Amino acid sequence: MTLHVSATHAPTAGTASNGSVGFSAKAKGYLALTKPRVVELLLVTTLPTMFFAQRGVPGVWLMVATMVGGALAAGASGAFNCYIDRDIDKIMHRTSKRPLVTGVITPREALVFSWVLAVLSVVILWFGANPLTGLLGVGAIFLYVVVYSLILKRRTTQNIVWGGAAGCMPVLIAWAAVTNTVDWPAVVLFMIIFLWTPPHYWPLSMRYSDDYNAVNVPMLGAVAGSRTVAVQVVLYTWAMVACSLLMVPLGGAGVVYTVTAVAAGAWFLFEAHTLYNNSTKDLVTKKNAMKVFHVSITYLTLVFLSLAIDPFVGAPLIG
Repeated sequence: MTLHVSATHAPTAGTASNGSVGFSAKAKGYLALTKPRVVELLLVTTLPTMFFAQRGVPGVWLMVATMVGGALAAGASGAFNCYIDRDIDKIMHRTSKRPLVTGVITPREALVFSWVLAVLSVVILWFGANPLTGLLGVGAIFLYVVVYSLILKRRTTQNIVWGGAAGCMPVLIAWAAVTNTVDWPAVVLFMIIFLWTPPHYWPLSMRYSDDYNAVNVPMLGAVAGSRTVAVQVVLYTWAMVACSLLMVPLGGAGVVYTVTAVAAGAWFLFEAHTLYNNSTKDLVTKKNAMKVFHVSITYLTLVFLSLAIDPFVGAPLIG
């Protein structure tokens, strides 16, 4: 995989001289490259999926290998993305403190670090779980780095829809780690996250529309009117909630998951419709948009937490 981006610029005022960076600052810079908050969110979906696939508690080593391998794969993807986007990151306000912008990490260091994490992640998933899990790890990195970051992000408003499939891969990785296959419940979980990604990210791009417009990245929330974005958020949220309920007939989910999916889904839908209602009156603010963004994170956390608890409480509603 060869990465081609524009040449880096000399550090500007306020950026670090790489030779004078201390160990602590360097370590923090490498950590920042992995986008820890994104990694954390991805891992929220991994362990619950393993519990549900096992219908109990998987082996400790298998859980550790899958979580560590998955975290490294996500971290590698984030680091590659920082390397690819370093030219626009220094222009966007919300990314102006990233280590490649400040000069704490050099482009060469970032690229080597990205490849090391990528290789380690695949090795750990392959030998710690099984070869299928390792191949899915390769697929996750490829989707985020090549399909999203290199091909789609700067070319289409649908970038986060198809590129966001990378964020769905942890559930397939988790399921495959436990079962050495990909079954229908894993596909349903994949689709839940796939449909969740646009109503999660588009409100965020509404909040940072000035940033995206400044670098000509066509995020839908930045380039389309608030009503258009709100309609899409509502439609995707409805589809996501409907898909989440397929875990009952296709996945054997029980009462804990079902009640949580319905209740959390209703809350998410309420906020999505509130965003739409405000858009029809030209009342959408960045605060409104960010509320939907934060609700989306809570929704996903609650649904997957219930997925982890469900096998231990009662029997499946169907079957």
